[in-house]
Amino acid sequence: MPLYEHVFIARQDLSNAQAEGLIEHFGQVLADNGGKLVDHEYWGVKTMAYKINKNRKGHYAFLRSDSPAPAVQEMERLMRLHDDVMRVLTVKVDAHEELPSAQMQKRDDRDGRRDRR
Repeated sequence: MPLYEHVFIARQDLSNAQAEGLIEHFGQVLADNGGKLVDHEYWGVKTMAYKINKNRKGHYAFLRSDSPAPAVQEMERLMRLHDDVMRVLTVKVDAHEELPSAQMQKRDDRDGRRDRR
């Protein structure tokens, strides 16, 4: 099956638990349609470059999936209809990287700098 990477931005007024609940919900949508969620990362609340729906910040989430195209299309359709999801990006990839995403590696580098002080 094809491999995909998805990033979505949820509204800033959600709690962390609600944002992570969206990850589980959309992973279940993939599973119901014959796909599977390989890995997911919750990136936290980040400031956006511009306002989207009067929001300056949003909860960012990253998903890696191994799913047929109809499952991905259904998940994207439900994401776009969901009131809490502001933006969605899906990219088809040749292979999933085993390391954490660049965003999570950047966070780990910052943690190391704090320890040196």
